[in-house]
Amino acid sequence: MAAPGPLITRLNWYWIFQLLGWAGVALFNLSLAAGIVVTPALAGVCLWSAAGGLLLSDLWHRYLKRAGATPLPLLAGGIAVLTVLQCAIAYAGFAVLQPFGKPHGFAWVPSALLFWLGCFVAWTIFYTAAQTLRRAHRAEAETLRLELHAKDIELRALQAQVNPHFFFNSLNSVRALIYEDRDSAARMIDQLAGLMRYALQSGHVETVPLAVELEAVEAYLAIEKIRFEERLRVQVQIEPGLEGVLVPPMALQTLVENAVKYGVELSTTGSDICIRAWRGDGMTLIEIANAGAIRRLGQSTQVGLANARKRLELAVGGGASLDLAERDGWVRATLQLPAAA
Repeated sequence: MAAPGPLITRLNWYWIFQLLGWAGVALFNLSLAAGIVVTPALAGVCLWSAAGGLLLSDLWHRYLKRAGATPLPLLAGGIAVLTVLQCAIAYAGFAVLQPFGKPHGFAWVPSALLFWLGCFVAWTIFYTAAQTLRRAHRAEAETLRLELHAKDIELRALQAQVNPHFFFNSLNSVRALIYEDRDSAARMIDQLAGLMRYALQSGHVETVPLAVELEAVEAYLAIEKIRFEERLRVQVQIEPGLEGVLVPPMALQTLVENAVKYGVELSTTGSDICIRAWRGDGMTLIEIANAGAIRRLGQSTQVGLANARKRLELAVGGGASLDLAERDGWVRATLQLPAAA
């Protein structure tokens, strides 16, 4: 059973305001009797009239709720009918309880009609305003829900683009190795199976802890280590306490894959791949670096980087960024995440 919400959300505010409002009308009518002894009969008439107003306004509320948008002429006609009925109810109270004796004459009718007309006009205005605000809040909540749903769909679509791209490159590596070393190719397939499992599972979440993403990266590098051997050298430096930082799944793997492709594969001597994470200036920074220079990126790499930036924005927020720069003979891809991420 779901836990009940906060008390304020469980209160029936319609009936609270109904009772308070018509109690206020009864007290107002009593206050008009200043200088007159307030008898039980007079108090009874005021309560009688307030109860009649409560009943009629609730019936009016039910009609408005069922009818939805009501044209102004119908509103005016409904208020006129309510006013006449309320005057009849108030007159019945005076006739039955007789606080001033048996009622006679009709001099009281214009002032009574005007008073009750004002009450029902005010009631209708407040009710219509409350309903308008309620509909606006509901529309805002629905818009927000649809925006979140659209964001989720976009994120899933981007994730679906990453996985096939990654598997295609990995299978190419397996294919190349089969002709050179079948045992190593078999080990690579085992590593790839684990990565596929992670990629498929991560497709259902927006973010994963950095430690989990690094496990997948290390599995990927183990695959490439079989292929490149001593040409691939890996250094990992993660500042303590950053293991739980949330990152989009496969984001680091995409950057590491680019580092291997342009830093190791294109060099006869290979390259170091340096993975670092540290805190700085209210941000968490994660850097993937490889020796070399920024080369003309292929179409798939450009799509991969654009994809990674978009997924980062959707999953973490506008405070995150991904930069690619060349400094001191190294190509550095740097993720910047808000410190709370």
